[in-house]
Amino acid sequence: MSELQWTRRHWMIASGLGMAMRPWTLSAGAEGASGLDIIDCHTHFYDPSRPEGVPWPRKDSSLYRTVLPKHLRALKMHRPVTGTVIVEASPLVEDNAWLLDLAKKEPFIVGIVGNLDPLSEDYAANVQRFAANPLFRGIRISVKTLGTLLDTGNLTPLKLLADHDLSLDVNGGPDTPGAIAKLAPLIPELRIVLNHIGNVRINTDPPPAEWSDAIQAAAQHPNVFTKISGLVEGAARGGQPVPHELNFYRPYLDIVWGRFGNDRVIFGSNWPVSERAADYETLQRIVMEYATEQGPEVVQKFCSRNAARAYKWVERPGRRPS
Repeated sequence: MSELQWTRRHWMIASGLGMAMRPWTLSAGAEGASGLDIIDCHTHFYDPSRPEGVPWPRKDSSLYRTVLPKHLRALKMHRPVTGTVIVEASPLVEDNAWLLDLAKKEPFIVGIVGNLDPLSEDYAANVQRFAANPLFRGIRISVKTLGTLLDTGNLTPLKLLADHDLSLDVNGGPDTPGAIAKLAPLIPELRIVLNHIGNVRINTDPPPAEWSDAIQAAAQHPNVFTKISGLVEGAARGGQPVPHELNFYRPYLDIVWGRFGNDRVIFGSNWPVSERAADYETLQRIVMEYATEQGPEVVQKFCSRNAARAYKWVERPGRRPS
């Protein structure tokens, strides 16, 4: 399915869900009269009060509370966020369905990156089940799981994602971009998104050469994108306040942005996890200041257009105030 087309199958599904949806297009006037379109491509929503409970976050965590789109929209922001792509952190299969049900009532949600285990026996059936909903845009796996698939040479589960026009998020430590660099040429039609720039530890020392080299290796493949997220978390030290100035993060941003270029960097907050390091306004301002230095067209790409290529997120009526 191209970025500028919507299949008859998806239209039928959307109608069955009571939603009128279309794929994001450059001609859709995404910026509109109300200002910059900003899609936060890494949020987590959950409700511990559900009868099923939640396996994450833990009860002793400051994150253990009901977190919904209305709570995100209520935050003080540097620039208003106009939509979100959720990343499911729970390993429970039915929690993917819970998010899709939530999205029925929330046009603010333009995509969901699910959590399915490629090593499970019911994986293929679950991919087919959830891919039937146009808001289900891919899955996230750990770098450990990716390593297992690469070591065994069993890439069929990941090829299945490409067959359904879904993306793959990969999360892990600084070795993650290196693992992605091994996968990318093996399935060039699969859109792959590096999470949190590899969760590198950010400090005043020069960025680690091994991480920088891995970023370079991953960025050589045009089907690989990265979310500029996890910066304040990477700078957190034992509960101490993190630096709020762009220049502290600039050496790392220079490497990632310089390697991936203006067309494959994506905005994501990792909220509410990020709140343990800095408030939303601060983390957003840091990356927006950097993007602004690159020019207004780049800001638009960073805030929504690049994500449209990586995720093919869904435009939904009522998402933005008229």
